[in-house]
Amino acid sequence: MKLIQLAADLCAVQTQAPLAPSCHCGIGACPGWTSLTEERWPAAQLEPVATLRVPSLDEPTFEERHPDGTRYDSPAAPVAIGFFPYNRCELWRCKPCSRFLLRYTEYGGYYVDHRVRELSRALQILD
Repeated sequence: MKLIQLAADLCAVQTQAPLAPSCHCGIGACPGWTSLTEERWPAAQLEPVATLRVPSLDEPTFEERHPDGTRYDSPAAPVAIGFFPYNRCELWRCKPCSRFLLRYTEYGGYYVDHRVRELSRALQILD
């Protein structure tokens, strides 16, 4: 799988995202990070595009980057590639609608939570 480490590389992918996606894949709208059970992840119609996780880093940082005062769960939060949770993401493309989805898994003390966020054209991307 291709590794994306620079904002410019992800921006190049972002320009391929549809302006107004229309998809009935079951994921639904996810402008901010959304919990998604494995059963709702339509694996058959999604294809892996790239990873944002640097394989040589055993433990990527949990530090977040919000230069405009946003929060992790905000739909306006930028995609900051070197920061949590983007530094743990894989990028997927939905074949029927061509939208791009960022996905990572949150591991808590007693739970596993798969989370997804659409990579829309409106999102700011930072290194």
